[in-house]
Amino acid sequence: MKRVDLIRTIEGFGCVLIRHGGRHDWYRNPNTGVSQPVSRHREIKDHLARRITRMLSNPADDPATEAEPEEPDSDTVGDE
Repeated sequence: MKRVDLIRTIEGFGCVLIRHGGRHDWYRNPNTGVSQPVSRHREIKDHLARRITRMLSNPADDPATEAEPEEPDSDTVGDE
């Protein structure tokens, strides 16, 4: 993934640049308080880009973090 595309994505979540480090820029999501480094390479590996996106996304916006309602255990239902 291109670095500029990743930056656009995480800034779309409301993330802000905290500081420029030696080899990374640090972004923080003010809604969740999570911070992550983003390397200064032009290309960022897809696996790493997905992880950064997942860490900095808002939990309500991320379908992977939505909890599904739990079904009752069949062992405990009707055992009276």
